[in-house]
Amino acid sequence: MATVSEFVIRRIQEWGVTRVFGFPGDGVGELDGMLGKTARKGEGLSYVRPTHEEICAFMATAHAKFTGEVGVCIATSSPGAFHLINGLYDAKSDNVPVVAFVGQQGLASFGTFTQQEDNLERVFADVACYVQTIVTPENAQAVIDTAFRTALARLQPAVVVLPHDVQGMDAGALSPEHWVSRSSAVPASTRITPPEDELRRAAEVINAGKKVTFLVGAGAKGATDEVLAAAERVGAGLVTALRGKEVVPSDVPYHTQQVGLLGSLPSLNQINGCDTIVLLGTNYPYGEYLPKTGQARGVQVDLKPEQLGLRYPTEVNLWGDVKSTLTALLPMLEQQTDRSWQEQIAKEWHDWEQEMEAQAMLSFPDGGNPRRLFHELNKRLPHGAIVTCDAGTTADWYGHHIRLKRGMKGDLSGRLASMLAAMPYATAAKFAFSDRTVICTIGDGAFQMLGMNELITVKKYLASWDDPTFIVVVMHNDDLAQVSWEMRTEDGNPVWKGSQDVESVDYAGWAELLGFKGIRVRRDEDAAAAVEEALAHRGVTVIDDYVTRNAPPLPAKITAQYRNNTIKSFAKGDPLAPAALVDSAEGLVAEGVERVKGALHLGDKED
Repeated sequence: MATVSEFVIRRIQEWGVTRVFGFPGDGVGELDGMLGKTARKGEGLSYVRPTHEEICAFMATAHAKFTGEVGVCIATSSPGAFHLINGLYDAKSDNVPVVAFVGQQGLASFGTFTQQEDNLERVFADVACYVQTIVTPENAQAVIDTAFRTALARLQPAVVVLPHDVQGMDAGALSPEHWVSRSSAVPASTRITPPEDELRRAAEVINAGKKVTFLVGAGAKGATDEVLAAAERVGAGLVTALRGKEVVPSDVPYHTQQVGLLGSLPSLNQINGCDTIVLLGTNYPYGEYLPKTGQARGVQVDLKPEQLGLRYPTEVNLWGDVKSTLTALLPMLEQQTDRSWQEQIAKEWHDWEQEMEAQAMLSFPDGGNPRRLFHELNKRLPHGAIVTCDAGTTADWYGHHIRLKRGMKGDLSGRLASMLAAMPYATAAKFAFSDRTVICTIGDGAFQMLGMNELITVKKYLASWDDPTFIVVVMHNDDLAQVSWEMRTEDGNPVWKGSQDVESVDYAGWAELLGFKGIRVRRDEDAAAAVEEALAHRGVTVIDDYVTRNAPPLPAKITAQYRNNTIKSFAKGDPLAPAALVDSAEGLVAEGVERVKGALHLGDKED
């Protein structure tokens, strides 16, 4: 007779899952034991055990993002379960399906304050679209199936709680019985197409536009051809949210990458100049970088109905997946012969790329230019490469310099913007696509959180990967640089080194201690050779890039608030003010005379 734990494993497999990310403990001991038994028989799941439960959840989230499958993580009762929460919030924030299985003490202990017994259903109620405890063998099937089906349909994490004693009970067979649900391991269809009359309303809005811009997010993954066909038909410009970079190939001339603090000036000009905006699979949250009310007519397409019409007052909100919706919408769109909008966008983009190269080639007196290595890496990205980036200034350099061609992938912790995610993302990507080159770009603060630990996970599983090429680029500036600049530009506060200093560590030396290649980059002119050496090495490489902490992550348009707050922070005694002023001036010079004039014209309300 099979146990509930055996049934859980078999049911997970029936849902198409082949790999889980777990960390053991007595609260989930029966399931751990059965995972081991089935693995020894060659019938089990591939079980990846990183160094921390938080990493398990981030890896499950990343697996879902990179593959489109359900990510699955497993942890023990309260202490392990609580560690999953940050990664599960990442899944919730970025709309990806994850199912977490967490242990619990025995049924008789509920509500008795015994060791490691907590109300896990209440704990996970906010993060999970579905959370349920399996209390009898008879309801295991329905709970597991509902967790997977709901996670897939709602694009959210779900949580299944497994009491220790239930894990070892006989599963039995289900028969028609009152209160017993016999469920199926079959997902609900999410290929949703809006009704024809709504599609025609959307087409009328788009066809009336002369300057149409598509803002494309990660919700459009899998619809690249449809997005490009629609843009070509109506002469639209293309802007991508940061998580949508891979949807639109970088070599499309009227694709101007991101908009916002880490976006491009051509994207901002598109947003400010368009008369029609079409939001495709994006919940872009920065309203100040969307068209002014009344400037542009709007259409939105999304599978998340609660996010339709949320960021901009759109006229038509189409509840559907981007691929199916655009397929149905395309025949209704009129062929636009006037290409002046796209041509203007393409010219501005060409100029911007020259500006980005100029920014990357700057030299700073107090350390390397953090843009330089990203610039050199981008020129050498191999076909099919996967690039992850972390929260912080790393995301600025990733947004400004990394260009993903068709077939490449890239992702990060988006709406949650959690530090340290880049490393588990990269490791999960390598498990999913072990024949591809994976590159993790991460700041030293995030790398110290849990990233350094995950090199141990990489060492443990390296031999199982078809191609061992795995590169970690650490921005070594001994500073929580994004926090430093946010304090200056948003609040007008000087850097407080007591909170923002990062203890310097020999990251390349740590890699060498583990048997990996470590490369130290102390001069900008060595960046290209470092990238080439890392890409040529069939193994793990850590590039320890010593860069200035003062390189400003300049936005595409410098506002009066940005400028004035920075000046205030320097006036209040910012200990890094002299170097930051010099480095900011260097950056402004590279932006061109007109933008420098705007940045320094203190009388303007908005530059």
